[in-house]
Amino acid sequence: MKNLVIILITLLTITSCSEYQKALKSEDVGVKYRMGVKKYEEGKYSKANRIFEMIIPQYRGKPQAEKLMFLNADALYQMEDYYVSGYHFERFISSYPKSEKLAEASFKSAKSYYELSPVYSKDQTETITALQKLQEFINLYPESEAEVAQANEMVKELDYKLEKKAFEIAKQYNKISDYKASIASFDDFISDFPGTSLREEALYIRFDSAYKLATKSIEQLKEERLLAAKKYFDAFKKRYASSEFLALATVKAENIDKQLEQYSTKS
Repeated sequence: MKNLVIILITLLTITSCSEYQKALKSEDVGVKYRMGVKKYEEGKYSKANRIFEMIIPQYRGKPQAEKLMFLNADALYQMEDYYVSGYHFERFISSYPKSEKLAEASFKSAKSYYELSPVYSKDQTETITALQKLQEFINLYPESEAEVAQANEMVKELDYKLEKKAFEIAKQYNKISDYKASIASFDDFISDFPGTSLREEALYIRFDSAYKLATKSIEQLKEERLLAAKKYFDAFKKRYASSEFLALATVKAENIDKQLEQYSTKS
């Protein structure tokens, strides 16, 4: 019995492959269309895409074109070919602005760009594009509650990537002793991401950069920079009085006060 089942499955597979090959070679676009839809519905997206790409030009302007374009874009999406699926969903949206599939196409287009977003340490061009596409979907289709909820979660994740990228750049300037650039970058970071979870550490490292810049400065610039560093410390302490970084920051602030005493004595 078991062997019979195996034989039947083998025969069905051979027959199916034979039908598919015949459809590929057929000059009847209707045969190709039906086979492409069949393979799509079976979840054999690569085979469906192969046929769809062959016949899309021949269906342009015909009633079947809308379904064909959507299925092809979705086949690519299911194959995780996100660069191409995003492009094809956008073509579908512009070609069929009144389609019943418009909301789904818009969501999957945005999600395609989301899937292309790299780790925070790499260039974030795709991340920015994904954020734009996701926000457009949220604004246009608020009634799609489940998809909007997913889109909002993706927006949070992508926003954090941009935060982390900006934070690490500013932090790196501190590590390589480019303290001016570190201070400027943290100023921008705090302004651009006011609600960031990285704010506490950002304020501390900004103060640390200002402290190191001041203590390593030439005499003519030292007093002014020490006073600036002290302001950064005060801003940090006021916001995070219980911070894990406060003990280290306080030691540096006390050193600033000692160095400033010499200027008050001179005056």
